[in-house]
Amino acid sequence: MVPSMTDDDVVVTDRLLTTTRSVRRRLDLTRPVPLYLIEQCLTVAMQAPTGGKLQFWRWIVVTDPDQRARIAEVYARAWNVYRQTADAQQYRDGDPRQRQLQPVVDSAQHLADHLADVPALLVPCIPGLAPDNPFLTATLLASVLPATWSFMLAARSRGLGTTLTTLTLMHEREMAAILELPDGFSHCAVVPVAYYTGTTFQPVERLPARTVTYLDRWHQALAG
Repeated sequence: MVPSMTDDDVVVTDRLLTTTRSVRRRLDLTRPVPLYLIEQCLTVAMQAPTGGKLQFWRWIVVTDPDQRARIAEVYARAWNVYRQTADAQQYRDGDPRQRQLQPVVDSAQHLADHLADVPALLVPCIPGLAPDNPFLTATLLASVLPATWSFMLAARSRGLGTTLTTLTLMHEREMAAILELPDGFSHCAVVPVAYYTGTTFQPVERLPARTVTYLDRWHQALAG
């Protein structure tokens, strides 16, 4: 019989989940990340659920400076396009996302400026990405993204900062050439990995769950 979680387990788990931030500015660009740590995190990540237990994902760990520079150049081009959308984004008065928007944009710009200097990049890859087949695409992503998030949580517990980026998908074929992916495989994210500076992270302000959750049908409030 598998023992149930204790109250202490819940506290530790909730703290890990609520304080694992997207780290951009606080990535330590001067300190190498041992490959054994990345392998440990991937070993944890592979315990994540995967569709049909088929383990579709493959992973590329990029540490070569020339490879990092080529990926960073692609990322910067994509960011320059995406930033126009970010700069135009507006929220209603009092929405916490409005206060957070400019710091996030500045942080993302910092990452775009320094991505080539990040010690390691993790690139999850999957076969058969099909934008014209929502079911297949969702099934593949539902297999790889939980594992990617598990990697990020495992990294956080080992003093490593990460952030999940998808801008390079704007240039998916170019990335495939850089990574020398076999036919039929696509990358689905780039995850910068580095030790983080500072000592800790805190929860941030989010929209209350009740304001974005409905019961049974759209716009029916969650009772209780």
